[in-house]
Amino acid sequence: MTTPQRIAAIDITRALTMLLMIFVNDLWSLHDIPDWLEHTAADEDGMGLADTVFPAFLFIVGMSIPYAIANRIKKGDTVPQLLRHVLERSVALLVMGLFLVNGENLNAAATGIPRGAWNIICCLSFIFIWNQYPKTWPPVVKNIIRGLGIATLLVMAWICRCGEGAEITRFATHWWGILGLIGWAYLVSALVFVLGKRRFGVNVTAWLLCLALSMATHAQLLAYPEWLAVMLGPVEYGAMPALVLGGVVVSQIFRHYSAQGRWKPVMGVLMGLCVILLTAGLLTRPVFEISKIRATPSWVLICSAITIALFVFTCWLGDMRRKAHWFKVIRPAGTDTLLCYLIPYFAYGIMSMTGFHFPHAILGGGMGIIKSLLFAVLMIQIAGLISRSGIRLKL
Repeated sequence: MTTPQRIAAIDITRALTMLLMIFVNDLWSLHDIPDWLEHTAADEDGMGLADTVFPAFLFIVGMSIPYAIANRIKKGDTVPQLLRHVLERSVALLVMGLFLVNGENLNAAATGIPRGAWNIICCLSFIFIWNQYPKTWPPVVKNIIRGLGIATLLVMAWICRCGEGAEITRFATHWWGILGLIGWAYLVSALVFVLGKRRFGVNVTAWLLCLALSMATHAQLLAYPEWLAVMLGPVEYGAMPALVLGGVVVSQIFRHYSAQGRWKPVMGVLMGLCVILLTAGLLTRPVFEISKIRATPSWVLICSAITIALFVFTCWLGDMRRKAHWFKVIRPAGTDTLLCYLIPYFAYGIMSMTGFHFPHAILGGGMGIIKSLLFAVLMIQIAGLISRSGIRLKL
């Protein structure tokens, strides 16, 4: 097998992860479903399926970095241009994360906008700002639309009110939201990759240092001044960039072997790393416990291992066995991932404002699980349809 221009396994793994993300994010609407599907509580030692999805997505973000940077270098980007690109992507993710997390905490009455409308307006603004407009469009038209999106977000931030009763607050960072956490972790990891001149040793060292920082923090070996805690908090004291940098390292290993057509050896190397990380996660569990909410080192290690195993499987099936077409139904989730993530906000917003509810009978047990799975597939198909119509988010 020759090395393809675009590795199908990365897109397939990303698509499966986004499918699961939409699926688990819809579980709140169900009842009487198995506990292992849902998030575990903060004080519990363990994890459900929902606790593995976000770290898998971070890991895939890391796996994409070497390919994305290589493509930009091939197009002629210099280091300053690469750094600007990294910063712009990070800011975009942070902005989207902040507006969506404020939507979660929104006091609709104090703000004057229902939560569903807030999310729809914000997501439309994101599309206005970051859509990849046709090159044939006049620059002035594109700038007007982007300016409208920016102005709308500024107004939304100004009128935003969160909290309840005497605890009403204005627009704030809260916990940055999923996209915001991805933005911070991506920023740290991409800067390491670019400033470290893409050297494998630098990336491995940074990855291990992030793991060590996470372990030392959870073992209470380090005390942080307030200013440093504020800086390290959004990256969970190394846990989030450890997931992304782990993906970077795995991607570099994969690129090295696959460029030589050594597919079987790379499968063995990656599965060996998978076993090492899984073993490390289980061995450290008595010390740190497994918890997504607390972002424990054991959770990072185990979820990294799970994602590597998933990638190896999709590589074997999609690239080596040439069965990538089996995943055609969810392909948009691998190529238009951000748009796929935003589409459910439109769906939930419309349902909440129209008062639409699914019959109670189909929201429980196995029927409910099927409903949420079909909902996820539908959201992906809608995103694909929108993308084919010319709306594509590009950060």
